[in-house]
Amino acid sequence: MDVPFTIALDAMGSDLGPDEVVAGAAIALKKRLTPAGILLVGREDELQTALKKHKLQDHPRINTFHASEVIGMHEKPIQSLKKNKDASLVRAVELVKLGTCSAAVSCGNTGSLMACSTLRLRPLEGVHKPALATVWPSKDTHFVLLDAGANPQCKPEHLLQYAVLGDLYAKAALGLEKPRVGLLTIGTEEGKGNELTAQAHELLKSIDGELIHYAGLIEGFQLFDNVVDVVVTDGFTGNIVLKSCESLYKMLKGLIKEEVKRNPLRLFGAGCLAGAFKNTRKRLDPDLYGGAPMLGLGGMVIKAHGSSNRNAIANAVRIAGRIVESEHRQQATEAIQRANQLTRPSKKRSGEES
Repeated sequence: MDVPFTIALDAMGSDLGPDEVVAGAAIALKKRLTPAGILLVGREDELQTALKKHKLQDHPRINTFHASEVIGMHEKPIQSLKKNKDASLVRAVELVKLGTCSAAVSCGNTGSLMACSTLRLRPLEGVHKPALATVWPSKDTHFVLLDAGANPQCKPEHLLQYAVLGDLYAKAALGLEKPRVGLLTIGTEEGKGNELTAQAHELLKSIDGELIHYAGLIEGFQLFDNVVDVVVTDGFTGNIVLKSCESLYKMLKGLIKEEVKRNPLRLFGAGCLAGAFKNTRKRLDPDLYGGAPMLGLGGMVIKAHGSSNRNAIANAVRIAGRIVESEHRQQATEAIQRANQLTRPSKKRSGEES
């Protein structure tokens, strides 16, 4: 069976093992989440065992690529790449570089994946630094936040490019025609924030209406109020927000369970509210978008969480396919070049250098 493109799926990077990754591939194929073929990358014997278990050994849209090594979650990025040249994570990215695959999905070591992707694929023409984009639930919908941790130290022009890349990703992943882009800071009044956000704010205003719909400055308490569809910030702030919210969600989930179990009456009430709890979990489900793409590279790479279950992996494959189908790379190259042209005079006045 002919397939329009192929996704390389690192089967060895998951905390749950290759069987869970193959199960995710099975869901993606069964539910037809993407028209792409899937190339499982990892140790051949383990892949074949998992394929037989999930009855995929003869599926026309799935194949394997042998990689003998695995990068551990706690290994240092550069050293791990030098030591494990035949690692599944490395081979998956290289398959994208060679053009064999159109995208790669991995649950593996975040630092190693980011380093490997940046070194092998290189940033797109005109892009200064790639960004890690995550999708979050908000009131009645979802929004994109970037950078979620790829680059802790940013310049104003980096945030400008993140806004352009985030706009394109929101169109592909969330199906939005005109995403509202906001810049995260400590107040919505003009002049609020530090020098980085002040200069980035001016740059974003200069491309409003030309490349993006810039909705202006937003504060932290507005994140989940459906004020914007794309939230732009530096990787230092974005990563703190991401991990703080994940921790808060886990704490609240645990507290609710603890309080419900305190007496039989509460348990009865919880039973009556089972439908509401189920719908709430569904709306807050972190597996819905499965992973975070590294935007701005010469090839598409999706970083899925190390503990991703089969549903999260299936959705990561879905998102990878959707981005490829949207021709994100070509659109991003053209949009970044246009943004650089529009803001070049502003950068000269501000004395900024790329």
